Amino acid sequence: MLNDPQSRRFVWSMVAAQAMVQIGAFTLPALLPGYIDRWQLSKTEAGWLIGIFFAAYVVVVPVLVGLTDRIPARRVYVVGAGLTAFSHLGFAFLADGFWPALILRALAGVGWAGAYMPGLKAIADTLQGNTQSRAVSLHAAGVGIAGASSYAVAGLIDSIAGPSAAFVFGGISALTALVLAWFVMPKGAPKHSRGTPTSLLDFRPVFRNRRAMAWIAGYTVHTWEMAALRAWGVTFLTVTAAQAGSPSWLPSPAILLAVAGLIGIAVSVSGNESAQRFGRVNVVTAAMIAAAVLALCTGWWVGRSMIAAAALVMVWLAAIFWDSSALTAGTVEASDPALRGATMGLHSMCGYAGGFVGPLGVGLVLDLAGDNTTLGWGLGFGHLALVTLAGFAVLRWYAAPSR
Repeated sequence: MLNDPQSRRFVWSMVAAQAMVQIGAFTLPALLPGYIDRWQLSKTEAGWLIGIFFAAYVVVVPVLVGLTDRIPARRVYVVGAGLTAFSHLGFAFLADGFWPALILRALAGVGWAGAYMPGLKAIADTLQGNTQSRAVSLHAAGVGIAGASSYAVAGLIDSIAGPSAAFVFGGISALTALVLAWFVMPKGAPKHSRGTPTSLLDFRPVFRNRRAMAWIAGYTVHTWEMAALRAWGVTFLTVTAAQAGSPSWLPSPAILLAVAGLIGIAVSVSGNESAQRFGRVNVVTAAMIAAAVLALCTGWWVGRSMIAAAALVMVWLAAIFWDSSALTAGTVEASDPALRGATMGLHSMCGYAGGFVGPLGVGLVLDLAGDNTTLGWGLGFGHLALVTLAGFAVLRWYAAPSR
């Protein structure tokens, strides 16, 4: 229980470690306009550099998280944090174009697969009920705050010491997380892991869990939309500022995305608390519909008004964040404890598959639109509304009582 001092120290230590692993995650999206110019990238190539992180994550997360049902999560976590550190440091000192950057970004995805869900599962295995739900929400908040802050941190370090220094900071933070987690995570495997009869990659029992699949479907489109906006938000605002101008009092695009992310964290935590009071499905329904409407509107404001574009991006990201903790907590709550690692692995795998397609899809639309900037951004962001509504329909269908 969180009221127990030892458990409380463990949870807070894990949240801190996860935040340090995550602090460098959005360094590239924050600095993407500069890399597009420096390496002469097409918008599709830029989308690949963001999306490959999620694609690599999808490939390895079912194995790495499934392993935590059998071996101590600590072993998996240190490998993940180590790869994260290597990828950031490699980007700082080795990357000089699209292909080296693509490989290093893929390694970052593998690293996050070994750190994110294994760290969350280590927390979930120690708690139950509403306490478990609040701990999951706290974990999501810590990761989200670090992710949001990474925009501002990257922009600040870049302005002082250049883009490589921003990646060095992310690498050192990940190494610090590795050391902290090694000392606080349980040394043994969870008790329910002994005698687990299913094979490592057998997700059939999870697919039969209708309630868990409802939340997994919702998380898939949630991550799809969030990854797309986080990947292209800074670039969208940079283009708008260049064409329409920006008031001197308005922060830079990277700072705006950081502020939007921090607002989103508060919205996410309140969303999970509201879900316990008003019903998880009701809160997720409101969040998805709001996000779909904002996706349809935001892109058409490119180059027209920096204030309007910034406001729309911030409100849209908050709407996406609104159901973030509620979706993950829903999956955890609906999972079979003996299959929690596999369930969370599938949850994360499906979500990050959406995260791979989202940034790439926006990049493809931008390239297809050519010089028509308004059409490109309007359709690039607007098509995400269809994705969100389709996922919402699947969530409601799976959440309906079985006949």
